[in-house]
Amino acid sequence: MAKSKLITPMGEDYSRWYTDVVTQARLADYSPVKGCMVIRPHGYTLWENMQQALDRMFKETGHQNAYFPLFIPKSFLAKEAEHVEGFAKECAIVTHSRLKTEMVDGKATLIPDPDSKLDEELIVRPTSETIIYHMFAKWVKSYRDLPILMNQWANVVRWEMRTRLFLRTTEFLWQEGHTAHATPEEAEAETRKMLDVYATFAEEFMAVPVLTGRKTDSEKFAGALHTYCIEALMQDNKALQAGTSHNLGQNFAKAFDLKFQDEEGKWRHAYNTSWGVSTRLVGAVIMAHGDDNGLVLPPKIAPIQVVIVPIYRSGDDKDAILAKAAEIRTELTAAGLTVELDDRDKMNPGAKFNEWEMLGVPLRIELGPKDLEKGTVVCARRPDRAKSFEQMSGIAGTVSTILDEIQAQMLETARERRDAATFNVDDYDAFKAKLDDGGGFLLAHWCGSDACEAAVQAETKATIRCITFDAPEEEGACMKCGEKSTRRVHFARAY
Repeated sequence: MAKSKLITPMGEDYSRWYTDVVTQARLADYSPVKGCMVIRPHGYTLWENMQQALDRMFKETGHQNAYFPLFIPKSFLAKEAEHVEGFAKECAIVTHSRLKTEMVDGKATLIPDPDSKLDEELIVRPTSETIIYHMFAKWVKSYRDLPILMNQWANVVRWEMRTRLFLRTTEFLWQEGHTAHATPEEAEAETRKMLDVYATFAEEFMAVPVLTGRKTDSEKFAGALHTYCIEALMQDNKALQAGTSHNLGQNFAKAFDLKFQDEEGKWRHAYNTSWGVSTRLVGAVIMAHGDDNGLVLPPKIAPIQVVIVPIYRSGDDKDAILAKAAEIRTELTAAGLTVELDDRDKMNPGAKFNEWEMLGVPLRIELGPKDLEKGTVVCARRPDRAKSFEQMSGIAGTVSTILDEIQAQMLETARERRDAATFNVDDYDAFKAKLDDGGGFLLAHWCGSDACEAAVQAETKATIRCITFDAPEEEGACMKCGEKSTRRVHFARAY
């Protein structure tokens, strides 16, 4: 099938391709507020499907949902110095509580009412550690009150200068988990457990293979002891941080006096963790699987899993074919699948095929006069456009099997692509050359110094994406300075 003329080819301009897919597939659009986006129904349903799967996984691990205010007293951020330093340049601030009308050059103009200046300015939530741990301190008195395991689904605002739909916007949707524990061991176990939840979700639902590991100190979350991450590789061989989990130690507990009385009656500060993923995951799915015809969505999170396209010419054919198509839709829906029956008369089948391919529907069922006679349908898979004839009898089981195969194949294809773009590099000149010749994940020795890490980033725009948990010990020399190194780390240019 010819490539869509509505989308810039990926190989011609990857950035433009991505934007075209987002807008043409009706996932999102630009808003009148600079840096913000409007998530359209198709995109929001995709996010909802992700949200529902994650929410179920969070609850299975003992977490409860709560909601905390959008506005945070400015003094709260100042209590944790490293935290405020990390977010100060991104914070939006509320200074007044109302507007008033003022005449300027004969025209009514709205201005902040000087009489409504707030006694304490409020920060529009960039993340919620400060206000949540303030509340935890109010609720926790005894070791019996621990652990606290909470999650919040919310929006946050970080005043970004360079924005891109889903990947980096001033306002975005996310979840942020926050927990409090009696011991450092419990906090560390929680941090790693939730990272595993993210990795499982990315691979089993998004069909995106990820690396799991620890961020370097320069890349960790502001105020954390350690930050762990999942990292994915997109089709342009740039990395994308898809989720993070932070061991906060006692930094925030001490700042907000979050203490508990232990079993011996001694007062101790609690240990905290936080972890989050956002609508950036939608961008990850687009870039990991999409093609020059639009979206390619994994069945487990696709807003529409199956579309049925009836094909007919005469009136007699139409009635019988539409009746059978409706029957198939009912059977598939009863099996728990999300199904669309495209019975629009004013669009030919080819145009319908193109539209549903653009929207990334994993499986298309075609039903024409000959199919009706034979008791078969044509099943067209979105990822590779392979077609097969399938019996109408038992169609729900057949379609479910095909969708499972599509899900598994998408993960395998993405993993093969990532592995083919992962290279060992020992020499700094070779490292720079490889970055400019395709990029990917480059495994290189690093001495552990912030100076070498910063120099590599300044000179190449590549960063250490993570120090993977399964990285084998291997004696070597730092590619930048030549000092001793005990393992390779993953470098890449990234979003």
